[in-house]
Amino acid sequence: MTESIQKKPLKKGSLVVLDREKYINSVESLASDIELPNYVFEGPGEILGIKEDYAQVRWRRPVPDVWFKLEQLKEYTPEES
Repeated sequence: MTESIQKKPLKKGSLVVLDREKYINSVESLASDIELPNYVFEGPGEILGIKEDYAQVRWRRPVPDVWFKLEQLKEYTPEES
C-alpha cells in the first residue's frame, strides 16, 4: 500500500538525511573522507538551496554547509534518529 504513495520532491526547507547506501556507492564518496560523521546519516539537515542536481544542506551543528546530490538525500523522519 505504501508503495503507491508518491514521495514528495525535496525542496528548499526540506529536512533530510544522507542515504548511506546511495552515498557509499557514488563517485562523490571517492572524492571525500572515507568515513563521514554520523550526523549526516541521522539528521536532520535542512536544504538551503538547490542548483540543478545538488542541494546545499545545513546541519544543526557548528559545521560548514555541504552540497550533496539530490538523489543521495532522503526525507528525514523522526523515527530514523
